[in-house]
Amino acid sequence: MSQRSYNKLWADVQLELSRLLEEELPDEPLRPEKDRVVFFQRVAMFYVRYLQIFRKLEEIYDQVIHPQKRRLIRTILDGVIGRLLELKNEMVEKEFSEYHYMDDIVHDLKLSPADLEIPIPRYFITECSKEFQERKTMLTDILKLVEVTESLEPLMVKDMSPEKAIKIIQIAERARQGRLRAKLNEESRNMNRMYKTKDPGAADIESAAICIQKVWRGYVQRKRTKIAREEEMIFLGMAMDPKYKVPRPAEIAAKATEACNRIKQQEHEEDYQKSIVAISKQLLDVEGHDMSNTMKDQIRQWFIECRDATGSFPDYPDAEDGGSALIFAEKNPQQLKEEIAAKEEEDSNNRPKGKEEKKKNGKKDKGKTDIEEEEEGLKMLPSAFLPDLEVGNKTFEDFWQNRNESKNFVQRHEVELIKEEKRKVIEAEILLQVDVQMRQELAEWKLAVDKDKGGKTKGNAKKKKGSKSGKKKKKEKDLTADRTLESLCQELVEQGLLKKPNNVALQDYLGDYSYLGTTLRQYDIEPMPSLSDVRQVLTLYGILPLGSQVVHEKAPLIKAILLTGPTGVGKKMLVHAICQETGANLFDLSTLNTAGKYPGKSGLAMMLHMVFKVARLLQPSVIWIGDAEKMFYKKVPKEEKELEPKRLKKDLSKSLKLIKGEDRVLIVGTTRDPLSADIKSLCKMYSKILLIPRPDYGSRYILWKQLITKQGGEVTKALDLSSLAKISDGYTPGHMVQVVQSVVTKRRVLQQAKRPLTASEFVPPLAKMDPVFQEEEEALKNWYAKTPLGKKRIKAATGKEEEEAPDKNKDAKKKKGKK
Repeated sequence: MSQRSYNKLWADVQLELSRLLEEELPDEPLRPEKDRVVFFQRVAMFYVRYLQIFRKLEEIYDQVIHPQKRRLIRTILDGVIGRLLELKNEMVEKEFSEYHYMDDIVHDLKLSPADLEIPIPRYFITECSKEFQERKTMLTDILKLVEVTESLEPLMVKDMSPEKAIKIIQIAERARQGRLRAKLNEESRNMNRMYKTKDPGAADIESAAICIQKVWRGYVQRKRTKIAREEEMIFLGMAMDPKYKVPRPAEIAAKATEACNRIKQQEHEEDYQKSIVAISKQLLDVEGHDMSNTMKDQIRQWFIECRDATGSFPDYPDAEDGGSALIFAEKNPQQLKEEIAAKEEEDSNNRPKGKEEKKKNGKKDKGKTDIEEEEEGLKMLPSAFLPDLEVGNKTFEDFWQNRNESKNFVQRHEVELIKEEKRKVIEAEILLQVDVQMRQELAEWKLAVDKDKGGKTKGNAKKKKGSKSGKKKKKEKDLTADRTLESLCQELVEQGLLKKPNNVALQDYLGDYSYLGTTLRQYDIEPMPSLSDVRQVLTLYGILPLGSQVVHEKAPLIKAILLTGPTGVGKKMLVHAICQETGANLFDLSTLNTAGKYPGKSGLAMMLHMVFKVARLLQPSVIWIGDAEKMFYKKVPKEEKELEPKRLKKDLSKSLKLIKGEDRVLIVGTTRDPLSADIKSLCKMYSKILLIPRPDYGSRYILWKQLITKQGGEVTKALDLSSLAKISDGYTPGHMVQVVQSVVTKRRVLQQAKRPLTASEFVPPLAKMDPVFQEEEEALKNWYAKTPLGKKRIKAATGKEEEEAPDKNKDAKKKKGKK
């Protein structure tokens, strides 16, 4: 598409966004909704509409080449992503489930299940700061060095037992004898053929010709019939025309244009940065001196007006309060003086109160809020992203919506817009310099005119500084302050705690949409999520917050996620996919990996300090804890006591509390046996628990097809994928990968032309594996029902939640009465 088309698409998206903002922020606030189902439907509708905006904005941002437009689109895109995460959080809290089924909304909006797929923005990896790229290259160099040293170690000669050596010699000798025997047999067969050949007679030649004709005519007719059948299927729309399977010239040209646009983006961005520097210098040289003089004149005028109105010179506003920016706000000297005095009173009143008073007030406030919520009903939680979206939408309407760009065909930057932005920045810089000079000038005026008042103001200033110093918090001790980042990374890599993630995309985690989710919930049956649902939820919880700093700081903070499910469902693959999609580093704190490393309490503290320090400096980072249940064992097995699986439990939970909104660090735990762990401590550590089931029929069908194709196999009519998907019920994607690798070998791929693949070939190796039985899946479902979210879901389904609400009020009143 052309840049004009993308501009038009952007205008359409902004129109839809403005409509959404009007619905979310009406002039009169919406009444609280008492019906939970109706409220959820409203939130889900907002979610789907924001998702469609997100999909289009991501495409626009990837292709628009105008640098200033791209900045505005980026801010709006980050706001939409953040709002999407807020709505997801709202849906989870109201429906008490991590997975939602919105078939009715998809039908109403005339969308397809593919439109609910959450895209991963490409700028997560492409647009990184120079510092980040330098750190990444440094880390890759260290990983390569360690890989080279590890690869050299196996070349060393190792001791071998005599039994093993004899076995290897026997294998080699038997293979040699087999090859020799096969060669002798082939030679004897060739000799026999030579002796059997005789001179053919006339009858033999005729019968041979008839035989050849039969075979040829049968072959030609079968080929014609096959072609006619294929043409009929294409005509009926039951099969795809082969010419559409190959990329069309228009598609190839479109991809080439997209690649060209990305190159132009870089060129225009470089020009934009150069012009910013040149224009800033020009404005500072031409207008800087005049700005400084006018500011000084206005501040002096304010001094005189205050003196005339109040009889004394005012106190100069502190830099923390905005400095002389308060003066330039349109206020009278008396109003400004009253405002400064009011702020001083607030600072004095905001001193820490006694613990008992705080507790009493807190209990009263909590009681009031609970009663208010029950009386009001269900309301949307306050949003941190809606104001940003409003500002972005207003900027678009004011500047870009009706702008005539007929002369800017190349889509270069707007010089006047740069001047407007940089003028404000330069004014702010000059204002700081002017403040320093005018504070000194005011002090000289006061000394000259009212010396007594000048002394008092100095005393007050000292008091303020003393009160503020008491509020400072203690900083965390840096145990490795004398070490460089490179040395820390090298040590972590050598110890095996910092690893290179596998090259796996999230789209490789295959799965089909859950088509029966809404229907099952209508009959009060809780459906098991499909692999597609798992992929979408992990994108929302893991990838989108880690990819954007703005989103991570303001969105609902998720510090730790637990992936639980049977062996082979792809838990480890999902961890590597998160790292690959966001460019995150992978730290491995699994029990088996940390066993024997950094012994003792001081060693453990040092290990966690190093991991979290490097994770923050090289953010985004993912800290993976494999076999997470081992850390929370109810009873440690005898064979695992030497590994000390529970030694990370206390210190890791402390480190988890130190993760803040600005730290793009995510802890991901994986477990296949959560039943052996203490559920309370496990749920306390992991705020989000995702249950990954075995794949359903639709997912199995897609998995078989994609895995066979990826291995080099051809899916023909001889291969009945539907039957194969049906009989493989209970088997995980890991089982399917092993079966495909064992059947579709290099030799078998070469034989496909004569002997196509059939479903029966995959059955014997599949039968040798143990599937995930129904009992194991039911045990996991029962365990999940005991988690906090699972308990809430059961209460909501049985209707106990509504009954418990009045009981809580009664208990609270009784307690107050006793007091």
